[in-house]
Amino acid sequence: MPTHVSAKHHPHHPHHDAPDTTTAFRELAELPPGPRRDTLRDEIVEAWLPMANRIAGRFRNRGENLDDLRQVAALGLVKAVDRYAPERGNAFESYAVPTITGEIKRHFRDHMWTLHVPRRVQDLRNRVRVAGQDLAQTVSGRRPTVAEIAEHADMSEEDVRVGMEALESFTALSLDAELPGSEDGYSLGDALGSPDPALDMVVDREAVKHRLAVLPERERAILYMRFFDDMTQSRIAEQLGISQMHVSRLISRCCGRVRQQVMKDADR
Repeated sequence: MPTHVSAKHHPHHPHHDAPDTTTAFRELAELPPGPRRDTLRDEIVEAWLPMANRIAGRFRNRGENLDDLRQVAALGLVKAVDRYAPERGNAFESYAVPTITGEIKRHFRDHMWTLHVPRRVQDLRNRVRVAGQDLAQTVSGRRPTVAEIAEHADMSEEDVRVGMEALESFTALSLDAELPGSEDGYSLGDALGSPDPALDMVVDREAVKHRLAVLPERERAILYMRFFDDMTQSRIAEQLGISQMHVSRLISRCCGRVRQQVMKDADR
């Protein structure tokens, strides 16, 4: 006859919502893989779900939907059921509670932080948050000071400041978010700079720098006026007192010579 999980709470368990599944776990450990074992396993998981949901409720109001937290807690419960060894003599809840709690904390660490924050800083953030909540009940009309939080949480003031900074790192604003006080829809994205197109020319400039320096003075002047002063060939010709055709030939000849010398240097 299959064992049915008792829905009654065991009087000796420390948790009020702990069902009596001792016999069911013993049978589960002896059953071979198959439908009967799967059914009994599902019954045990269902019996312990109220406790898993209660543990998930401890983490409410931390930026995650409660239903999602319950799903994470249920996953931790399933892992606990699969890994529990009743022959060791320990009560299941003594193994399940830290397993479920660890799964929820891992969820926050791996999925909830928008920015990558070191584990130590995350712990500091949590201590500062809890201390701030405790002190909020004793101080009115203001936020607890760094010194008050440090004393309450037995932390250094430097660690408190690190934790307070991490409080702002849990989530990030969209680049489309309007800046505070903006009346014209000015967003964070509008405040970002753009890549300097001149950066793409740095390597080319450095490559030709030496070769340009050894050109005759007039040819250097022509290239400078054309490519740095953005002068037209006709204006250059007028300034130097030569024909525009001559300017065009000089520019082509200089550019060709510099290009060949740079390519030769690159092949060495």
